[in-house]
Amino acid sequence: MAVRACGLIIYRRLQSAPSSKITDGIEYLLLQTSYGTHHWTPPKGHVDPGEDDLQTAFRETQEEAGLQASQLTLIEGYKKELHYPVHGKPKTVIYWLAEMKDCNTEIKLSEEHQAFQWLKLEDACKLAEYEDMQATLKEVHQFLCSKKI
Repeated sequence: MAVRACGLIIYRRLQSAPSSKITDGIEYLLLQTSYGTHHWTPPKGHVDPGEDDLQTAFRETQEEAGLQASQLTLIEGYKKELHYPVHGKPKTVIYWLAEMKDCNTEIKLSEEHQAFQWLKLEDACKLAEYEDMQATLKEVHQFLCSKKI
């Protein structure tokens, strides 16, 4: 059976960006794992028994980044499912998109992560070494560009 995980791609909008280029002021939150290859990823984790996928995404975000659901705005119309093997077993990861209500909210990492960064799209793609995550970040950015936010 496939391993199932859920998470949130979290972004913030910097107030200093000129309004003509709203998307220039968007930064994405990536966390660096404290295990394995120390890869960079949005907050995510395994679904617990009795939990639905979105509950998992919010719980994992709270555990890994210290962010409460009340500090985020879930963005309607975006949900991404990724499928890839981990240690020879299939894994499904489902991401939703969420915006920080206050771009200055403090991030509080759990022991699962050793660092975090807020990054513009290009830098986020450089740190997110997996192609499907890079493609997802670009897709999110396009989605945000196409919405008149």
